[in-house]
Amino acid sequence: MIEPLTERNAYKDETPRLLVVDDEKVIREILADFLTMEGFAVGMARDGVDALDELAHNQYDMVISDLKMPRMGGLDLLEHIRKDHDSVLVVIMTGFGTVETAIEAMKKGAYDYVLKPFKVEEVVHIVRRGLEKQRLISENIRLKETLSLYEMSEALASSLSLDQVLDSLLDTVAKELSPDCATVFVDNQRTGIDLMARRDAPRTEHDVGELDIPLLIRESDRDIPIVGPMAAVERFFFRPPPGLVSFMSVPLRVRSNVIGMVNLYSWNRRFTEGKRKLIRLLCARAAASIENARLYMNLQETFRDTIAGLARAIEAMDKYTAGHSDRVSEYSRMAAQELGLPDEDVELIAQTALMHDIGKLGCHTNLNNPGKLTDAEYEDIKAHPAYGRDILEPITFLNPLIPGVLHHHERWDGTGYPMALQGEEIPVIARVLAVADTYDAMTSNRAYRKALSHATAVAEIVRCSTTQFDPDAVEALLRALAKVRGDNHP
Repeated sequence: MIEPLTERNAYKDETPRLLVVDDEKVIREILADFLTMEGFAVGMARDGVDALDELAHNQYDMVISDLKMPRMGGLDLLEHIRKDHDSVLVVIMTGFGTVETAIEAMKKGAYDYVLKPFKVEEVVHIVRRGLEKQRLISENIRLKETLSLYEMSEALASSLSLDQVLDSLLDTVAKELSPDCATVFVDNQRTGIDLMARRDAPRTEHDVGELDIPLLIRESDRDIPIVGPMAAVERFFFRPPPGLVSFMSVPLRVRSNVIGMVNLYSWNRRFTEGKRKLIRLLCARAAASIENARLYMNLQETFRDTIAGLARAIEAMDKYTAGHSDRVSEYSRMAAQELGLPDEDVELIAQTALMHDIGKLGCHTNLNNPGKLTDAEYEDIKAHPAYGRDILEPITFLNPLIPGVLHHHERWDGTGYPMALQGEEIPVIARVLAVADTYDAMTSNRAYRKALSHATAVAEIVRCSTTQFDPDAVEALLRALAKVRGDNHP
């Protein structure tokens, strides 16, 4: 029989809670009365079995347990508490004849022991000392959790990459909650809820089974994190993972919308209420960053679609240059990678290559004319880099492409256009693009000539290195082409 907290010792949230466990009713009532008068909230249980039932339903800070009891004694109770309620302090009560056993209990994790017959003052002193120790430990834990929140918030704030956001979240979850497995599901807005990330503890290989994701989303939509032992959460699984001890699912919420969930699995220990609060805070911080990353990804997709659409518009003007922008983009990407440029610069160069001829939309010259250009037509074509700048300038998110678009006809020796820049005055993005553009132009059919061979084009580019082209950009493209073609020559 469990004797729960009564009206006379009803507690506030900050009141320490003690559970007195003894098979002798007189002893547990005496202890409960004195401890209640000292300002503690006290519950009672007659043996270890009842105590575990009480701990499963209510939160306690300390258990004061007799050593010898029917059904389950103090040592077995201690073992269960250490496994499932590791934040709860345990004090063992014992007679003089079993002191050695009580000391052994301390080696197994008990905080202290009390000798029967006991003096109430000694019990109160042990309780206060233990609770103060527990308070300091809890304060230290909270400081560490606050630091983890701060570190994760800093990492999230510095990234718009969804992968990096999910990695930061799972890193913090692994550090603070130590689950055997953690998964993040996110609504991708197209195909529904998808598994976006998973993190397994080292040397842990467990089958998480198949989750009923729509059911979890409906539960999470009420903003009630799901947490508990398997008996309480089995309804969320089509096939409950074998041997799973505890499961937790916390919604990722942005304003009134649930955009996903974080699920934690443990095959060894139960997640505590305190940890549930922590993961809820972590998810609240992460949800906003996940949403920002998704919005950024949508913006990037819009960016790429816009570039692709404009590139198709350019090529529609000249049947001979169909595919030219795509090929120049690929050659530019290859050369930029050979130069060892950062990934973001490589991507920018590839995107700029798709747009490098956008200014031809402003030219009046017939690009399909097979004859030689007149001086006026040549001057009109020479204006296309400046036209490209003028087209892109009003579109703010396309402005990073302007340096490459404007300067891809500059020459290394300073005789190019539109600004006659020389050497490293020319943006590296334009230097790479110039070589890639020329190579594709020479190896493609044009209205005025047939495509040249690869060897002829390479020889011409090498000849113009240090005059028309940056020699480093030339070497980078030739190395990249050699790798693709399997040539021995760089």
